[in-house]
Amino acid sequence: MLASPEEPAIRISRLVAGFGSHVVIDGLSLMVNRGEIIGLVGASGSGKTVLLRTMLGLLPKMSGSVQVLGESLANATRNEARAIGARCGTMFQQGALFSSLTVRENVEFPMREYLRGSDLMFREVALAKLNMVGLGASDAEKLPAELSGGMTKRVALARALALDPELIFLDEPTSGLDPIAAGAFDALIRALHQTLSLTVFMITHDLNTLNSVCKRVAALYEGKIIADGSMSSMQASQHPWVQAYFCGERGHSIHPSLQDS
Repeated sequence: MLASPEEPAIRISRLVAGFGSHVVIDGLSLMVNRGEIIGLVGASGSGKTVLLRTMLGLLPKMSGSVQVLGESLANATRNEARAIGARCGTMFQQGALFSSLTVRENVEFPMREYLRGSDLMFREVALAKLNMVGLGASDAEKLPAELSGGMTKRVALARALALDPELIFLDEPTSGLDPIAAGAFDALIRALHQTLSLTVFMITHDLNTLNSVCKRVAALYEGKIIADGSMSSMQASQHPWVQAYFCGERGHSIHPSLQDS
């Protein structure tokens, strides 16, 4: 059953998750509205990837609840989980492309997993998705080893968009890119968000991306969300970690108005 338009894209309540008896996410609650771009920040090892894997149903939760597009993956049948998966797209950190498949075949992969169609249909849709992210037909038959870092990111994004998802998860989308390539990728995400009416959940440590793309930011610390709001509210937070992250030297370089007069 499809959720109503008013239903949040993601609703997490008192989530506890981790590995074995080791708790990483400890009573976390968060709601993501449809159509927004939210950026999740946190120190290395704070649990960002554990949270993402739990939302995707790749890691079982210990307790609490996670609903994605109005459905709970924990209680879903295999067919229901596939139906939810078809409505979501994921761009993993470093792209996670299949090295033995061409660019086109990587983009076709989700379609072949979820849809029935001809080779011609899959090819045409894959080329359209590549064009959507700024790549051409001449790139389609390249192997991942032949791609630059920026091209790899774009192919991974095209694959995440292959099934026309309502919600996409982006894991460190600009990591490893030079400032020019990162800025171009940020602009691409903004354009796709507006054109496709996407909900975007983004894990990133890039302050420029947070400032230029995300309308809302959530800060993860010791397994909980300690701050949630606009960039200005992050800068006004009194939590020591949030202050250090957003109002330190690198934060000042992006927001000169925060510098002492």
